Amino acid sequence: MLDSTVTSRTQEVLDRLNAALDAGDVDGAKALFATDSYWRDLVAVTWNLKTVEGPDGVAEMLNRQLDHTRPGSFRIQDEEIPAEEGGVITAWITFETAVGRGWGLMRLKDGRIWTLLTALQELKGFEEPRGRRRPMGAEHGAQKNRSSWKESREAEKASLGYDTQPYTVIIGGGQGGIALGARLRQLGVPTIVLDKHDRPGDQWRSRYKSLCLHDPIWYDHLPYIKFPDNWPVFTPKDKVGDWLEMYTKVMEINYWTRSEVQKAAYDEASGTWTVTVNRDGKEVTLRPTQLVLATGMSGKANLPSFPGMEDFKGEIQHSSQHKGPDDWTGKKVVVVGSNNSAHDICAALWEADAEVTMVQRSSTHIVRSETLMDIGLGGLYSEDAVANGVTTEKADMIFASLPYRIMHEFQIPLYDQMRERDADFYAGLEKAGFDLDWGDDGSGLFMKYLRRGSGYYIDVGASQLIIDGAVKLVKGQVDHFDSNAVVLSDGTRLEADLVVMATGYGSMNGWAADLINQDVADKVGKVWGLGSDTTKDPGPWEGEQRNMWKPTQQENLWFHGGNLHQSRHYSLYLALQLKARMEGLDTPVYGLQEVHHTA
Repeated sequence: MLDSTVTSRTQEVLDRLNAALDAGDVDGAKALFATDSYWRDLVAVTWNLKTVEGPDGVAEMLNRQLDHTRPGSFRIQDEEIPAEEGGVITAWITFETAVGRGWGLMRLKDGRIWTLLTALQELKGFEEPRGRRRPMGAEHGAQKNRSSWKESREAEKASLGYDTQPYTVIIGGGQGGIALGARLRQLGVPTIVLDKHDRPGDQWRSRYKSLCLHDPIWYDHLPYIKFPDNWPVFTPKDKVGDWLEMYTKVMEINYWTRSEVQKAAYDEASGTWTVTVNRDGKEVTLRPTQLVLATGMSGKANLPSFPGMEDFKGEIQHSSQHKGPDDWTGKKVVVVGSNNSAHDICAALWEADAEVTMVQRSSTHIVRSETLMDIGLGGLYSEDAVANGVTTEKADMIFASLPYRIMHEFQIPLYDQMRERDADFYAGLEKAGFDLDWGDDGSGLFMKYLRRGSGYYIDVGASQLIIDGAVKLVKGQVDHFDSNAVVLSDGTRLEADLVVMATGYGSMNGWAADLINQDVADKVGKVWGLGSDTTKDPGPWEGEQRNMWKPTQQENLWFHGGNLHQSRHYSLYLALQLKARMEGLDTPVYGLQEVHHTA
């Protein structure tokens, strides 16, 4: 009798895949994939972040890449047993390529591959010095004129950028730049992180004082050093800043504070960048090969211009400039916007006894924090998940293994549960006049974030203020300002001492326009979004985050950022791409993103 156990059925598919790949039999490999199937590859096979769909998509990719990257040796990961539920077998796998090793997750339906995630983890011969490869640190024995660790670090910091040039320059020293800097440090890639602030973490310290992470701790770890077990579930912004400053030091990142980029230009002949930096009042010229913009998807402030602004006698701030409520007690404040920052700022101003009005310009998706943690994140990022063996690394891979094309199908039932659980809460908001939405297809917060990076609020208390009328709500569009008020298009006049424009941020390629030139920004195109053809995420379908963590149409220019989860997880794949290029490995890119939108 044939062995029909889950493990043997899984291994049989992997054996057939290995045999086809080893033989260069693309049709044989193609036949193992279901009609509706997805192979998501993170650098391993495509030297790109790319999802191919269906057997024909698999065949096209393999015809282009098989001879170059030679994926194979697929097997079930040690100490992991495939599981079957609802007719789907899920298996953790490992594999190798010509130059690297990786792991991933495979799902089988009816004996054929439904989803396959392959993620490169290390380059052969260039493994990180960790575990049994960790450095000795102390050099035992006697040696004249030896340098201490401190002396070596000081010499390195004094030389890099002056006597020697970095291979990579990262512009932006928030969590994205810091996470990538740590990865590149471990891979031996000479790197400088540039930031205009006085200290690492000031990006967080400088924001409004009530700001905290709305994502729970299990979702927010940085590479290599996880937050302690007694760290709060939701981290206050100054505590985040202190952690980033500590992390930068102990991970030995070459981090230049008070360093603002004046201009960057690419020389196609030499394949290098010229980056002019004002470092603490002195001009320094850096000549890296690779340039990474880690300026943050929430970094390029979108401050609309309205008639009469120049005549307004009060103060106008973008939300990124707002320090907090302390100066506005007893004053009238209008907050334009209704997403995360707008709600946080309104709540803090109310606590400080300001008279607060929120202007809602378009519908907003709201989900209560407790409900999101339970239904939306609990299975992957929670104390229960950790207890069930779902480490942060596993959670990242599980989340990454769901193809973007069908991810909304998994999200919709979760948000239906949330809507049912918190029905009274939503009824209260609607009664207050708040305009709610659940995304174009009802898939909620995560898909809104991935598609457009805006349009939502994770409720940590501000919604009740709106329900109770403590924070006034007005709906409409700003038409103009007069000397002491914001005037909406319907003529509503809102007197104000302070107007906070919580109007979001522009595409990251705006930084490319500012720092390099508009031609390069247009050459790269829109940064962020999937091409889902939903609100603020125009098609055509890309199937990955546009231009993030992967090669762009501008040679040697990369974008990195996102929330702490994305900064942590995707920094690995960007770091491996940069390391491979530094070492001269062959990196043929499959599916380089086409440019359909320039902003």
